Formats: sequence, structure tokens, C-alpha cells
Amino acid sequence: MFQLFKAFRDDTSGAVTVDWVVITAAVVGMSAISFFVIEDNSNALMSSAGGAIAAENDF
Repeated sequence: MFQLFKAFRDDTSGAVTVDWVVITAAVVGMSAISFFVIEDNSNALMSSAGGAIAAENDF
């Protein structure tokens, strides 16, 4: 039984796949967080610019 566990522990054939899954999940997560931060800031900038334009009343 211990031989089976040692063989399972020493087998690293799936380690690269696990690494790629973890790295891909991290990249996707960071991209989603970046998207929401940029979206919030761009909405604030859009509202600010719209308010400044509406306050001019040059027409």
C-alpha cells in the first residue's frame, strides 16, 4: 500500500496542467478586477465631463 502512495506522490505528470490552470485563473481574475475598476472610474469621468459641459450653457 505504501508503494502505491509513493508512486502517486512521485508522479508529476499532471503538475504542469495544474500550474497552467492556476495561472490562467489568476489572469482571468485580475482581468475581471481591472475591468470593474476601469469601468467605475470611466463612469465617474463621464459624469464629471457631462456635468461640466452642461454647466457651460453657451448656446
